[in-house]
Amino acid sequence: MNNIRLFYQENLSNNLKGKLDKKQSHYISKVMRIKENGKFNVFNNAGEWVATIIKIKNGFVEFRIVKQLRSIEITNEIWLAFSPIKSNYFNFMIQKATEIGVTRFIPILTERTIVRKLNEKRINKIIIEASEQSNRLKVPSLDKLTKLDTFLKFNQNANIIFGDLNTDNKKIDLKNKNPICVLIGPEGDFSLKERESILQLKNTIPLKINDNILRSETAAISMISIINYNLLS
Repeated sequence: MNNIRLFYQENLSNNLKGKLDKKQSHYISKVMRIKENGKFNVFNNAGEWVATIIKIKNGFVEFRIVKQLRSIEITNEIWLAFSPIKSNYFNFMIQKATEIGVTRFIPILTERTIVRKLNEKRINKIIIEASEQSNRLKVPSLDKLTKLDTFLKFNQNANIIFGDLNTDNKKIDLKNKNPICVLIGPEGDFSLKERESILQLKNTIPLKINDNILRSETAAISMISIINYNLLS
């Protein structure tokens, strides 16, 4: 398999001709130095294909699909609901969560959330690059920033795995086959009122993963890894 993978938003099919955008064209022709007739892979949620370069003109790479490598993949729905944190740690969390299987990112506002604005363009760039690097087809979606109570109202059927230092539970006993949603609090943790609202939901599973207090990004990556292990076992 070609190790150069680019996410391509438009429809893909055998023998299709297309053109990369300016940034991707620069990467292919100037950074990776692939010439005409050279090959690279393109993918989206529908699958992955091998493309061959037809022409490089005016800074744009024109290509033709040669063959399909993989079709659409069926993956477990693992969501990450999180309170935005400071930039460097936040970027790391998004990148690693994408690599290990998150399918949907849900940023939430809580009483103690410090970072209250998101650069969606930057986050989506990190998500796409992490998807390209990690060989996955399905690129995770990014929701709009929403309040915690709104998130709880509209996601009551999801299996919410709640990182809770105050519980003694260390087992994941899923209530149903609905999506699994990891819920991570802000740097100052959830307030008592918020914690009560979360635990009132019938499908909430409080989970203790460590006796120590973990940073938000550490807790998120640890919990997703534990869930992946349980799903594969």
